[in-house]
Amino acid sequence: DRLGGAVAGPPDDPAWSDERRLLAMAFAVGLRKTGSLMQVMGQAAAERIGINSTDLNCLNILSFSGSLTAGELARATGLTTASITGVVDRLEAAGFVSRERDVSDRRRVVVTIVLQKAIREVASVFAPMVADWQQLAARYSDDELRLIVEFYDQMEQIIRKHLARLRDSTP
Repeated sequence: DRLGGAVAGPPDDPAWSDERRLLAMAFAVGLRKTGSLMQVMGQAAAERIGINSTDLNCLNILSFSGSLTAGELARATGLTTASITGVVDRLEAAGFVSRERDVSDRRRVVVTIVLQKAIREVASVFAPMVADWQQLAARYSDDELRLIVEFYDQMEQIIRKHLARLRDSTP
């Protein structure tokens, strides 16, 4: 059964051609390589910025919303609240974040990215790579870009599902 050019079913389905199996394998290898390279890129960027990769990841997560409570940041990263306290201490000392008590619940701490510092010292490290990504995107049609964006949205959901599975399961 064909669905929009795709073959339904698992790779061991007889409907899959040898070429499709090889493409599926290359697809999985490409995802693994990209994930590994992004992790190495994050480490190299963190070293260039003068922070560690965990702190850089927290800054990246904060950049999506601008601010989170310490508990939300802990949940988003999988770190303990004690570890997040250390991260926030280091990032605040370096001038990348500020923290304030939540006005509605004084027990909660809201961590806010210091945008000017992040743009100056973090975004500038990634700007050449982002420019290359933009040049790559320019090669694709709007329909192709919509497909790529949809793919990344679906990948995010798959990763979140398996992240929850790994965090919720007892070894």
